[in-house]
Amino acid sequence: MPAAAGAPLESGAGSGAEGRQVTEAALFEAFGGVRGMVETVLPGLLFVTIFTINKDLHVSAIAALAVSLVLCAVRLVRKDTVKHAFSGVFGVAFGVVFAMMTGNAKDFYLPGMLYTLGLAVAYIVTTLAGVPLIGLILGPVFKENLSWRTRNPGRKKAYAKASWAWGLILLAKCMILFPLYWWADTTQLGWVLVALKIPPFLLALYLTWMFLVKAPAPIDVFAEMEAQEKAEEAERQRGLSAAAPEAAAADRPHEGPRHRR
Repeated sequence: MPAAAGAPLESGAGSGAEGRQVTEAALFEAFGGVRGMVETVLPGLLFVTIFTINKDLHVSAIAALAVSLVLCAVRLVRKDTVKHAFSGVFGVAFGVVFAMMTGNAKDFYLPGMLYTLGLAVAYIVTTLAGVPLIGLILGPVFKENLSWRTRNPGRKKAYAKASWAWGLILLAKCMILFPLYWWADTTQLGWVLVALKIPPFLLALYLTWMFLVKAPAPIDVFAEMEAQEKAEEAERQRGLSAAAPEAAAADRPHEGPRHRR
């Protein structure tokens, strides 16, 4: 298979400036970039700010849900990727419903905390199983799908390291938040949770970038499939070209020998 068809490079994916830029762009696409972080933080920040001022659960919850819907609507109007905005809306909606049902403002944060805990466990378990979750997330973004599992061991190792980083960082975050859920009041929990939104995320993202820029380049399986399709089409065209003269000869009328008088 020629290199143009997607064979991995000998050097790391991030050995040059171009490789680093490709990795950065892929990570920003997968995790939403700066705008995704704003959409993640803003609803919770609005909730805890309003609740700190007036202690009104309903007003705080409705305001958080409203701003999530506005952010999602803005993306829809601009025809941007909405997966991060939709996930934010669903997360806030679950928190609002749960808090309204129990009447406890702290329960606004509980669904998100449980999601974080589940995600941390998923990163660790999938890595132990040999299928690190970060590879499943980033494989399609890098156009390599699951080729890293069997054909690119260096890249699989990098994904395993990154998944361990995400799992342990999120687990450490949970170890801070869950005791506060039981012992602190709503405002204390809310402000700590807002403060812990971005820094752990950026740390995990930075470590992922560090591991991937030193890893072998991804195998572009889409380019491989395209090259294979072109080769099959060329082979088919050669077969048709070779069959054309024979078909023409078979279509000509057969002339028998002439007899003398």
